[in-house]
Amino acid sequence: MSSTFIYHPTESEAEKASNSYLMSLIAIMVGFPLPIINLLATLFFYIANRKSTYFVRWHCIHALLSQLSLFVINSIGFWWTISVLIREDEQVSNPYLAYIITVFVVNVVELGMTIAAAIKTRKGHHVFWWFYGPLTQLICKP
Repeated sequence: MSSTFIYHPTESEAEKASNSYLMSLIAIMVGFPLPIINLLATLFFYIANRKSTYFVRWHCIHALLSQLSLFVINSIGFWWTISVLIREDEQVSNPYLAYIITVFVVNVVELGMTIAAAIKTRKGHHVFWWFYGPLTQLICKP
């Protein structure tokens, strides 16, 4: 989950980078049933810090990418659940239950990884998730 990073951020940089992960956690408390709230909170934090140092920008993009994929997964589950609740011809099926369980597991894992990333980043360590890290490297240039 973390990797060595030659650059040692200042206290201010570490705090801002850590806050990029905390944004999604705070947004969960505010708008839990609506998947877009987490994505928007992380996006606005990135926009506010897009001209910051490379370390801060990198972690803002890293958090944003994780929230983007989580948004897609959660949106499908949200609208499928609304469909099950509203439409008479739609019912709770095995594929629906399997998807909802998968969404739950993905959200719990992502929540744990986000908390760990916020803590490590706050200490000045560089966090590099296996899927989002290489993607962030492609997007964020020094």
